[in-house]
Amino acid sequence: MMLKLHGFGASNYVNMVKLALLEKGTEFEFVVDYPTQEEDFLAINPIGKVPVLETEHGFLSETAMILEYIDRVSDGPALFPSEPFANAHLKQIMHMIELYIELPARRCYAEVFFGGSVSDETKEQVKAALIKGSRALARITDFSPYVAGDSFSAADAMFLYSFDLASAVARKLFDLDLRAEAPGAADLIDRLNQRDTAKQVAAERDAAMEKFLKYARGGK
Repeated sequence: MMLKLHGFGASNYVNMVKLALLEKGTEFEFVVDYPTQEEDFLAINPIGKVPVLETEHGFLSETAMILEYIDRVSDGPALFPSEPFANAHLKQIMHMIELYIELPARRCYAEVFFGGSVSDETKEQVKAALIKGSRALARITDFSPYVAGDSFSAADAMFLYSFDLASAVARKLFDLDLRAEAPGAADLIDRLNQRDTAKQVAAERDAAMEKFLKYARGGK
């Protein structure tokens, strides 16, 4: 069966997977689903989040694992290196991006993107975490030409759709240029956004945004 990607076009995690599928040249069907605790959706992802990848063998969740699965079953350029150390190094970078940049920034999404508010204490914690995480990332890569080597990889997909949102949080709440904390990050984001695959993802994200914002604010 053709792979089916369940999620919505405004989700950065969904877009990591979508970009990877496009880069691999893998045919897939996109099924619009939002996070929910409804039993029918929990049957395909027990935590109720997206993305979910539907395969001939069953359903997969958790973005990093989905990316690795896609790389193993699809033709096209490799998203993960086969050499053991290089493979582990790439996964280390992906873990750092998610744990020390994406997840801290997410704590402030409510205020930055959805008209809510977060406490000053949370903002102070997030600002410190984003500076520390960005500097740590800069110590492990120079972003030249890509996050984890000489070719596009799964780490670039995670970086592109994590660091850009974290930068928006830092700019709006703290008047902080997060890209300056990781020299080379801005140039790489610009280069990645020029890929035809990333342009397609961006267009679909923009088209889906209004519907998602309505959903996020409690609309139908």
